[in-house]
Amino acid sequence: MAIPTAEEKLAMIKVEAPDDDELRCVETLGPGDYEVGFERTNNILDEAMEIFVRSSRSMMGIAGDSMVALFTAKGDLANASCGTYLHAIIQPILIKFILNSYQDNPGIKEGDIWFTNDALYGGIHNPDEVVLMPVFFQGELIAWTGAAVHTTETGASEPGGMPINATSRFMEGLNCPPTKIGENYEIREDFVETLSAFGIRAPQMLVIDLKARATSAHRSLKRIVEMADERGRDYVVGLFRKMLIVAEEGARKRISSWPDGKYTCVNFGDGVGFEVGLVRNSHMALVKKGDSITMDFSGTSPENPYSYNAHVQAAVGHVANYVYEYVFHDLPISSATFAPIDFVFPPGSCLNPDARAATSCSVMIATGIMSGVHNVFGKMMFSTNNMWRQSCASQGNAGNAMVIAGLSQWNLPFADMLAYSLNSEGQGGRPEMDGVNAFGFPWCVYGRTPDIEEMENDLPLFIPLSNHWKDSCGHGKYRGGVGTVQIWVAHHVPYLFFMAISDNSKMQTPQPMFGGYAPCTVPGISISNADLMEQMKEGNGLSLELFPMLKEKSIGGDWQNEFFGRATRPVNQNDVITFGFATGGAGYGDPLEREPELVIQDIKDQIISDWSAQNVYKAQYNTETLKLDQEGTETARQEERQNRIQQAKPYDEFEQDWLGEKMDESLLAFYGTWPDAEVVAPPFRP
Repeated sequence: MAIPTAEEKLAMIKVEAPDDDELRCVETLGPGDYEVGFERTNNILDEAMEIFVRSSRSMMGIAGDSMVALFTAKGDLANASCGTYLHAIIQPILIKFILNSYQDNPGIKEGDIWFTNDALYGGIHNPDEVVLMPVFFQGELIAWTGAAVHTTETGASEPGGMPINATSRFMEGLNCPPTKIGENYEIREDFVETLSAFGIRAPQMLVIDLKARATSAHRSLKRIVEMADERGRDYVVGLFRKMLIVAEEGARKRISSWPDGKYTCVNFGDGVGFEVGLVRNSHMALVKKGDSITMDFSGTSPENPYSYNAHVQAAVGHVANYVYEYVFHDLPISSATFAPIDFVFPPGSCLNPDARAATSCSVMIATGIMSGVHNVFGKMMFSTNNMWRQSCASQGNAGNAMVIAGLSQWNLPFADMLAYSLNSEGQGGRPEMDGVNAFGFPWCVYGRTPDIEEMENDLPLFIPLSNHWKDSCGHGKYRGGVGTVQIWVAHHVPYLFFMAISDNSKMQTPQPMFGGYAPCTVPGISISNADLMEQMKEGNGLSLELFPMLKEKSIGGDWQNEFFGRATRPVNQNDVITFGFATGGAGYGDPLEREPELVIQDIKDQIISDWSAQNVYKAQYNTETLKLDQEGTETARQEERQNRIQQAKPYDEFEQDWLGEKMDESLLAFYGTWPDAEVVAPPFRP
């Protein structure tokens, strides 16, 4: 038995060929059987998801960063309820590994409970923990069920499950290959104790989330067995295979409707770990021909000596996020929808690293993929009759993850990620309308922001500010949605520990579409020795409006403005741990084409500032009454268009100048060779 290679994992994503028995079962389905059965699986999964969210303990679980799923007996995904689409394509790898490796020892039996969180075997990163259960009917394996959720503690070198200081997988805490952790529908207590030991910073969270996964997977299992009891074994087997057939047919038909061609997008990040430097986190070339697509990531930067690497299936998962949200939104969440899509990931890149690489922050390096897919699919669909409306500029995709740990006001150990900022980013601008403000979490579109008061009750936090973050959107004819801003204050405990994970303080990874602007960058702001609580107790009229507060530093104390990604540090009671920022979405179209009335409305709604209205959109109006000057606006916009023409260069001249440019060498430590991003030397991992 060996760890599956990148090629093997990509192959296991593909649907297994149907056997004669499955095809026979499909033929037994009568009129309406498929439609009714498919909807019944949706209801089964929605029930299991509701149980999952209500049973979880971690903030990410409560926020819905999860998925429950149904699989065929061969391990292919038939349907799912999300949460997050990240896990949709990759869990078949785990089941197929179990089927290929453990049939004889320890065996696969009714009542088994399997667990894994090791990205090397098919996960996203090790905070994403999965429970899988085989479904038996009358002694025969007929299906699998699964439940996955991000739990924010793994016993790594830093709290929160995503250590930015990890230089190899040996610093990431628990990395458990697919393992049988229970039999006869009971979890083994020795494994529960093992998990508690790895999660000693927050043992109750790990154990409760584990049981929530098992409970949710079992509820799906129970309902599938009930379906088999009512309709027969052949009905379930035929239904699941039919779901795969319909999904693949739908995907190929849709892909065929798009124009053949090659579509590219190159995205960059501004750091790995807590080091600032340029990295080409996605060099994406999409080739579409007929009813199939190949996505080639050759030219992406090499793997780095931190945890900002992603194994191949994690990279594919970030493609799935976009595909299921937009272009395949009306197709089953199924392995079969990816049957027409192939992937190329050169070995040694940050998207196909060595087995020893740290990958706990894989979701951060994969922001390039999540951003680039918006652009390549948007270009491809732009000329179609109907699908152009489904395109969208990139969402914020910042993933500004803030972790706090210590002993809570209830004297309980905790280590958790603050899901509110993550789950309130802005959506990208769309072809006919703005992006949604604070729409959600790009990694988990059905997730939700936890209730602020619930967070304050569970964790040693005081949150005096939580608003839309003005001007955080990417501007455009249709602007991106704005994100949010919070102030997180350490409260009710002498101190706690804080760390932050990010890569967008110097430049943003998302690119706009068709002349729009990227969203703003994100500063790392904290205040030690803060007098915020004293001012609030005195009732001296302190304003918590963001821009005046930052400009005037109206909260007394030692202000610090740095890269948002920050190593673990102690924070004393009543200090401002950090300003929590959720990024806005990218813009769609030229801001000079935005209807002036929409600009005025954005000012009224506190979405953009007067500065942006006047300098980006060139809107002219009375700043007191907000009465629009239509003629003045048109004149200002024409002047700006002339300025653009005067600043422009012939393309040949631009290209010659551009090819002579080079970043400062000090910023290229993680980039690879310039400009091709080839491997210089593999990272040293003892």
